[in-house]
Amino acid sequence: MIIGIPTEIKNRENRVAVVPGGVKMLSDAGHKVLIQSNAGLGAGITDEQFESAGASIVADAKSVWSESDMIIKVKEPIAEEFPLMREGQILYTYLHLAAAQELGHELVKRKVSSIAYETIQLSNGALPLLTPMSEVAGRMSVQVGAQCLQKHRGGKGLLLGGVPGVRRGRVAIIGGGVVGINAAKMAIGLGARVTMLDVSAARLAYLDDIFGTDIDTLMSNPENITQAVAESDLVVGAVLIAGAKAPRLVTRDMIKTMETHSAVVDVAIDQGGCIETIKPTTHDEPVFIDENIIHYGVTNIPGDVPKTSTYALTNVTLKYAMDLANKGLEKALSEDQALYYGLNTHAGLVTHKAVAEALELGYENIKF
Repeated sequence: MIIGIPTEIKNRENRVAVVPGGVKMLSDAGHKVLIQSNAGLGAGITDEQFESAGASIVADAKSVWSESDMIIKVKEPIAEEFPLMREGQILYTYLHLAAAQELGHELVKRKVSSIAYETIQLSNGALPLLTPMSEVAGRMSVQVGAQCLQKHRGGKGLLLGGVPGVRRGRVAIIGGGVVGINAAKMAIGLGARVTMLDVSAARLAYLDDIFGTDIDTLMSNPENITQAVAESDLVVGAVLIAGAKAPRLVTRDMIKTMETHSAVVDVAIDQGGCIETIKPTTHDEPVFIDENIIHYGVTNIPGDVPKTSTYALTNVTLKYAMDLANKGLEKALSEDQALYYGLNTHAGLVTHKAVAEALELGYENIKF
C-alpha cells in the first residue's frame, strides 16, 4: 500500500502523523511511505530522519494525496484540502465530524473511507486513540487556564495555588473522564481547590478513591453545575460522548454568575463545546471575552506541545495503521470491532450512528 503523510496546515498544528520508527515498521512490511517535505519539523523530526527510516520525501501536498491509497493525518482536513480527497481513498485521522459538518458532507460526496481516531472504541468503551491527546489537553487546560487568569492576559490577577494567608483559586471540572482526571492532577498540583462533576455515580466513586480529599465530587446536574460555576475562578469543560456533539451543560446564564475576568477552557470544543458561550479559537488568537469572562476555545490544544504529543499519539495510532496497510480496509475492519467503530464514512454513506445524527444524514450499518 502507498501511505501518504501530508504536512498539517491547521493553525499552528505542529504535530506529524508518523515518526521515523513508524516509517521503518511500515517500510519493512513492504509499504511505500510518502512524506511531504518538512512535515515533521514542528515536532523536531527532519526529512533526513524520515528518509533514513525508509520514507520518500515529496515536495507538495497535492502529490502526497494523489499518489496515496491511505492518508494518515493528525487533524481533520480543512477546506483547501477537500479537493485533494478522492473516491475510495482511506483517510485515517482525527475527524470530529459533529463539529465539522462541512467536512462530513465532503467525505460523503467524495466517497472517502474515513476512519476517525476519536471513535475507535474498545469493548469496554475505552477510546484508545483519544486517550493520549485527552491526557495532554487535560493537563494543558489548567496550564493555559492559569495563564488566562494572569492580569496582563486580561484575567483577574489570581494565582490558582494562592499563598499562605490568601485563598486558593477554585477550579470546576465538568466531566470525570481522561481529560477531567488530567486536568484535576494539574489543578491539584498547583494547589487549587478542585470540584469535579460527572453524571456517573460509579465514576464519582472512582474519582473519590484516587483523589481522596484533594477534590470535591458532585453529581453533574443543572443545580450543581450552576453552583460550581458561580464559585469558580476557572471552569474546564471536559465532556465527551463518542462521535456526538457535546451537550451544552454550562449555559450563558451560568457564565454570567462568575466573577468578572474569570476564565473558562472548553476542551470539548472539538465536538462543539459543552459551554454555551464558547466558540472555536486558534493558537494565534486563543481567547476572547464574553460576559466579561475569558474564553479559551483552541481546537487543537496538543498541537502546541508537538514533541510530547506527536510521540504520544503515534504510540497508539501505528497499530491500526499497520493493520489497515497489511490487510486492506475491509479485512482489517471485519477482524477488529474497535477499528470498525472508527469508520465514519464509506462509499458515500455515513457509517457511525452518532456522526450521522450530528450531520443530519442517514446512517448505514455496513458489514464487511
